[in-house]
Amino acid sequence: MNIKRVKAIAKKELKHVLRDKVLLLLLLIFPAFLISFFGYAINFDVQNIKLSVYDADKSSLSREFTEGLTASEYFDLSVYMLSSEEADSVLEHKEAAAAIVIPEGFNADIRNGKNTGVQILIDGVDANTANIIKNYLEGYVNVFNTQAMKDITALKGIELKVPLNYSPVFWYNPDLSTTYFLVPGLISMILLITGVISVSLTFVKEKEKSTIDQINVSPVTNGELITGKILPYIALSLIDAVIVVVLGYILFDAVVQGSYLQLFLSTLVFLMSCISLGLFVSVIADSQQVAFTVGTFITLLPSFILSGFIFQIESMPKFIQIITNITPAKFYNVILRAIYIRGVGWENFWPQIVYLLIFSGIFLFLSVKITQKKRAL
Repeated sequence: MNIKRVKAIAKKELKHVLRDKVLLLLLLIFPAFLISFFGYAINFDVQNIKLSVYDADKSSLSREFTEGLTASEYFDLSVYMLSSEEADSVLEHKEAAAAIVIPEGFNADIRNGKNTGVQILIDGVDANTANIIKNYLEGYVNVFNTQAMKDITALKGIELKVPLNYSPVFWYNPDLSTTYFLVPGLISMILLITGVISVSLTFVKEKEKSTIDQINVSPVTNGELITGKILPYIALSLIDAVIVVVLGYILFDAVVQGSYLQLFLSTLVFLMSCISLGLFVSVIADSQQVAFTVGTFITLLPSFILSGFIFQIESMPKFIQIITNITPAKFYNVILRAIYIRGVGWENFWPQIVYLLIFSGIFLFLSVKITQKKRAL
């Protein structure tokens, strides 16, 4: 491989990128927009749930029950119903996500040690949200029951002792922040999309402008041509990586817990897999429109759905779990969360590095072979 020829091709490609303002904007501004938009838009924390209440008892204890719910950040009292019959209408018109009916005699029954019930109706259209609301309410009712039992036994001069106390400690993400969990996935998705799409347009431009014929008759080898073509995009993608990491820290306080050197080297390996995939698209596509469409299709959907970015892969059917191996973002997400959130080292994610290297080698090999055949024609 002639270093001078590789350098000349890389310099030429860099000039093309700098001259193409739209592509440069895509490479540098678009990642910043994506991480800002998705970081704020995607949030699985269910808060400010609209709650409607009908209090037939109107006692101090029933008011305490209601105020305890609305005192948290999870529930907001949106409708105070005048009868239990309004519950259906409130849920039907989406005025509240849950309706609570407190029966008459609520206070008296509890004070007398009798069993009483509270009717809770939850809008089940969104199954995930409904299940979260149910869990919130169950947790609150358990706390309320324990406190009520303590108060009742205290009036009788008996101290109630809870036999089992537990204090769960959440490691790595103590605040259970959804954003902190999603930022690494956003980084992999952004780098994959920008890396593949930008590189996929390189050879296609040469084909459309017929300058590829001049390259074919030159002494440049396929390895030199491909290496020179991808070097500028590796450099620009690394700049993208720095931008999204810095914005992740500034906007979402996502601090890298592990080694920055390991993060850099892992990102470099991932970018090689992205660029090799983009290069493969570039050599098989005949127009920029086709290259852009194919590049978007093989990056956006897989990185969003099949990479573990949002949906847990272990919860998918077995045959879908096998299909998830087609996207390098799946393996880079494991690496990023290991470095970003858990702060661990190579020993915890070296298999993912090996996969990314194999992935890069396969698509670089295919790209070189296809280029050789096309240059021979």
